[in-house]
Amino acid sequence: MLSRADELETVLELADESGDADLAAELDRTAAALKVDFERERTALLFSGEYDDRPALLSISAGAGGTEATDWTEMLLRMYLRWAERHRFPTSIIDAQEGEQAGLKSVTVAINGRRAYGWLRAERGVHRLVRISPYDAQKRRQTTFALVEVLPEADDDVEIELNWDEIRVDTYRSQGAGGQHVNKTDSAIRLTHFPSGIVVQSQNERSQTQNKENAIKVLKSRLLERALEEREEAVRKLKGEHIEAGWGNQIRSYVLHPYQMVKDLRTAVETSNTGAVLDGDIDVFMQAELERLATGRPPSSDADAG
Repeated sequence: MLSRADELETVLELADESGDADLAAELDRTAAALKVDFERERTALLFSGEYDDRPALLSISAGAGGTEATDWTEMLLRMYLRWAERHRFPTSIIDAQEGEQAGLKSVTVAINGRRAYGWLRAERGVHRLVRISPYDAQKRRQTTFALVEVLPEADDDVEIELNWDEIRVDTYRSQGAGGQHVNKTDSAIRLTHFPSGIVVQSQNERSQTQNKENAIKVLKSRLLERALEEREEAVRKLKGEHIEAGWGNQIRSYVLHPYQMVKDLRTAVETSNTGAVLDGDIDVFMQAELERLATGRPPSSDADAG
């Protein structure tokens, strides 16, 4: 492709000298075709991972910050659901644990569609919010955190065998906000995998069978992640090292006060249009991080966003 670009540049110089209109028109067509091929190769580079084409399981957990953090978790969930809607990726919430006063302690959502995991792997890490808290009577500026984890969804083609002698299945009544959505039976499912210590649960479906299927899907995905880490250190990029959702670990800051700014601390990409970002317009951040990972560049050394 580089040789084609060099040839095009040479012919362009000749066309400028000759003033040949037909040659100039042909050059425009050649340049357009080269651009299409370049974008195709560039996309292939960004999504060249073993599981990049797969659907994703996205989990968000509240970190430091109490009620402010659980509210931030719910805000992030909305952001990713809106992002998925923009890409026409179907979504379904597998499990959600409500906060004591507002928001969500944690939530797991399945995001289906080609390259859902390939895109979302750029989002793993700690997300930091700075704003005037609506829960603080003194209207003080608050900082809070949430941890985003992303897994490729395992399916029947992936060799993850479950030994049910090593798994405890617990049923319990789903917890909800009340009213018509509260299940009257023990339809929620919790799976405990003894060898790994992994615990997963699903409670958002009315059917115990559906909840069990969703919990199995999450368990297989977490076991897939563990198997890949054990098999090859390089595949650690799927999730990265475990980090706490707190100070010093954030990948992106969302500042709503005293100014408006969202800044990715790995790539230094930033925007003052915080409303659009929180409404799911985050492709520019994802693409910049995927390009950084594909080219092997280290994270930006820029300071925090405020």
